[in-house]
Amino acid sequence: MIHHVVGLFTHPDQEWREIRGEEETISHMYLTHTLILAAIPAVSAFIGTTQVGWVIGDRPAVMLTMESAIWMSIMSYLAMLAGVAVMGAFIHWMARTYDANPSMAQCIAFATYTATPLFIGGLAALYPHLWLGMLIGTAAICYTVYLLYVGLPTFMNIPSDEGFLFSSSVLAVGLVVLVAIMAATVIIWGLGVGPVYTN
Repeated sequence: MIHHVVGLFTHPDQEWREIRGEEETISHMYLTHTLILAAIPAVSAFIGTTQVGWVIGDRPAVMLTMESAIWMSIMSYLAMLAGVAVMGAFIHWMARTYDANPSMAQCIAFATYTATPLFIGGLAALYPHLWLGMLIGTAAICYTVYLLYVGLPTFMNIPSDEGFLFSSSVLAVGLVVLVAIMAATVIIWGLGVGPVYTN
């Protein structure tokens, strides 16, 4: 896993070809890659919100209670895992339109590795400061979009013009999934499972 993560940042074209050549089951992909990468932002957020907190004006640091932070971290972790599965399923379904025939496991691998900058960017949650989060978050989103547009034609072995259309469709669905996760978060918070602050 680690060599793929490093490769996606150093030579993404070559790395996408290597990832495409691997045959893994969905369970193996989740156990060795997705579960680990998705844990980075969840664990970082738990540590940052319970040990560091964030400062608003001249007030003392605001932190979450341990119980609240655990629930929030678990829910965000599950949302990330579900998001990867939904994106992988969409990529698999959409691939038929472009005469590509990747396996479902390959599509989940593509979704996982495309989201790698977002997962690693989650380390910023260790120090929950607004500007740091915005800076690292913006950089992670930009590189994720870059990996998507560069990687999809290579991974699916399709022409670059078709890859552009396919990537744009995946990006649009990704935004819809993000909005759906945010809406679900609001609903769950409304049911009383929202954040609880220490002060």
